[in-house]
Amino acid sequence: MSSPKRIRKAVFPVAGLGTRFLPATKAMPKEMLTVVDRPVIQHVVDEAKAAGIEHFIFVTGRNKGVIEDHFDSQFELERTLDERGKKKELAELRRDLPAAGQTSFTRQQAPLGLGHAVWCARDIVGDEPFALLLPDMLHHAATPCLADMIAAYEKHGGNHIAVAPVPEDQTHQYGIVGVEDRAAKVSRITGMVEKPKQGTAPSNLHITGRYILQPQIFPILESQERGAGGEIQLTDAMIQLSKRDDQAFHAVRFDGTIYDCGAKVGFLSANIAYALDRPELSEALKTELKKLF
Repeated sequence: MSSPKRIRKAVFPVAGLGTRFLPATKAMPKEMLTVVDRPVIQHVVDEAKAAGIEHFIFVTGRNKGVIEDHFDSQFELERTLDERGKKKELAELRRDLPAAGQTSFTRQQAPLGLGHAVWCARDIVGDEPFALLLPDMLHHAATPCLADMIAAYEKHGGNHIAVAPVPEDQTHQYGIVGVEDRAAKVSRITGMVEKPKQGTAPSNLHITGRYILQPQIFPILESQERGAGGEIQLTDAMIQLSKRDDQAFHAVRFDGTIYDCGAKVGFLSANIAYALDRPELSEALKTELKKLF
């Protein structure tokens, strides 16, 4: 088997309205809410960058211009930091800044679902495999989730989906995959279903919001009929793609903790977990938390 094409590009669908966080997201994108002192979207981009991604593609909507500004130079701010001798803060800003030409932004004009958002990035991705990272889902672990997935992709080729176990009585809340070996770190996927009825799920492994997909997904999405919620569902397109003999799908088991930052409890939990990872914050935070209980 020839070596698969290298994963260079990642797509970030950031067009969602963030209605669960109103009024905070009335004028600010939900992706810019901070986990400790970094926006949620920055944490996800950090994961992609650590995995070797070179080109960051953002599928945006109206009122999302601040995301583009965040990943651009702020000359006035940098000059002020330099003049005030804040070398550490200035170095951190410059470290996080993508190089010229490393970011692209395209619009999803209508809220037609995740599948449609991915399709909107087709011309920028081109004819090569790509990563897809949902910015609501923070994957917290020593090794970045996407790095594990790329390692699996380099060995097996094809398409990969990050999965993690959930209690059996919660499988109806998620997209679920069936696999050849539930206990394996990487296993071939035998089936996919979106929010199966209770008692019918093929496993307890849910799709966690990290994907490596081949570009053959784009023509399927282009003609995909609307599914659940009247939206173009990515899972439906992946099911169609998986039926092809040359398009195997593998599940890559994620062994860390996942924080759903699209939900208030998940967002608050992520702030605590990421703060406890910071040596300059952890002890003081533990002291304050003890006062609450």
